[in-house]
Amino acid sequence: MAALDENQCGNDQGSIVDPSHNLSGFSKGKIQPSRTNLVMGFYKPFIHQFVETIMPELPEVNTVQKLFHAEAVGHQIHQVEVWEDHILRNISGDEFIRNLSGRPVTGTYRRGKYLFALLDRGQSVLLHLGMTGDLRYYHVPMERSRFERFHWLLSNGRYVGFDDPRKFGRILLLDDIHAYINETGLGPDALEIEESEWLAKMKGRTTPIKAWLLDQSMLAGVGNLYADEICYQARVHPASITGAIPLKKQKELYERMKSILTLACERDAYYKVYPEDWFWKWREPGAKNPNGPGVAQSAKIGGRTTYFVEGWQKRY
Repeated sequence: MAALDENQCGNDQGSIVDPSHNLSGFSKGKIQPSRTNLVMGFYKPFIHQFVETIMPELPEVNTVQKLFHAEAVGHQIHQVEVWEDHILRNISGDEFIRNLSGRPVTGTYRRGKYLFALLDRGQSVLLHLGMTGDLRYYHVPMERSRFERFHWLLSNGRYVGFDDPRKFGRILLLDDIHAYINETGLGPDALEIEESEWLAKMKGRTTPIKAWLLDQSMLAGVGNLYADEICYQARVHPASITGAIPLKKQKELYERMKSILTLACERDAYYKVYPEDWFWKWREPGAKNPNGPGVAQSAKIGGRTTYFVEGWQKRY
């Protein structure tokens, strides 16, 4: 695979952001930007209904990437502080400080839920958010979160802190992104996969479509919430056997997946402005389906809590 170029996008079935993209609601001088603010800050009245949405999937990580790119790319890491090295998986805290101090951040790259900070000399840092990880930006040390595990002080005077209350994040210093992606068996990015590859991967599969969508070796980036939304909008029961789904419906699942994730990314994973007719806005068990027959139900499918509407979503 070719080396990554931060001015290039999509050749490696991942995402390199457009540096000119500006996030709505996060202009400098306003609130301190972070992915968590999108949910916990703006959406607090609804958080009891959508606790799962804090889990970062592709659109959430894409939002983190855009914020990080805007704040960090083109600046040097002037100073590194490590408060908790548990999440540093292949390097000690002292080595992390020594290896990153003085290095420039040259770009960003994302594959599914995996975010990479590109450095000089072909190296990169994996910033995997886990369940509760986030990047937070601030000006003075007193603004540091109590959940911060490390921070970088950039040459522009801004701090980039990695917050992770539950410490499930994974930070690695890598010599070769492509080798790491191959070793982990990560599939193509959900926004980059072509329909022909999607259909080929579905052929003959005996797993439920919900489990197939969540298999990161098949498709990188789709998580529990978006998988349920995809199945509902395509009217396919999440327990359907993947290879038994008719070709027309397999293609519709592909189109729904693309449109749902694209819209979510365009709206910076800000749930409050997602369409009101999206399934997860009303999917509490027992809620009447506003689009046709049936009520929302939940069950374990592929080991995950899954929401669906029996009778509206056909089982294949």
